[in-house]
Amino acid sequence: MKQVFLFLVFIFCALAVNAQKDVTTFLGIPIDGYRTEMFEKLKEKGFSVNPYHSEGLTGEFNGVDVNVYIATNNNKVWRIMLCDANTVDEGNIKIRFNRLCEQFENNQRYISYVDYKLSPEEDISYEMTVHNKKYDALFYQKPLEVDSATLAKEMHDIIYSRYTPEQLENPTEEITKEIFDLSFSYALERVTKKAVWFRITEHAGEYYITMFYDNEYNKANGEDL
Repeated sequence: MKQVFLFLVFIFCALAVNAQKDVTTFLGIPIDGYRTEMFEKLKEKGFSVNPYHSEGLTGEFNGVDVNVYIATNNNKVWRIMLCDANTVDEGNIKIRFNRLCEQFENNQRYISYVDYKLSPEEDISYEMTVHNKKYDALFYQKPLEVDSATLAKEMHDIIYSRYTPEQLENPTEEITKEIFDLSFSYALERVTKKAVWFRITEHAGEYYITMFYDNEYNKANGEDL
């Protein structure tokens, strides 16, 4: 079992989180709590009430003028949505999209699994109109690390809730593989709860970026059906 625990320590040191506290953040603000609280926190960050949409805010983010909206589920904030305030043509939206991809890829606070950048030859107007293609790019905020004592307790509780001491004393190859898979799935689930993604949106023949900061813990999953 020593090798199994060493493997788990490696996985959790890289990806472990405290699920109760570690949620997606926007400008350092946790995507959580009530809408009115989030509204005020965003105003403190320099955003102001949108004169054309009292439920939204407006301001500058990452060097671009944006409109900001707050989405809730059961009165708890689960998403911050930002839309470029100004539209651009096809050539410029590809530049903006690729630049954002590079910024996220180079930011150590994010994890990326795919290269989303567009080639100069990509005909996005044709693809979006004829093939209904979506141009999305998905990244994940890295989870916060927790101390080694917490890691050890988490690992112990997870493993011993599924296997008896006798099974763990001399684990079979199948049990060892299950523990490996379990640890990876546990860590992966925590990572994917902190999604930040953006897409190209079309309006009247021009384009803009819509960006989403999601707290998947607060997202509706059919529990109210």
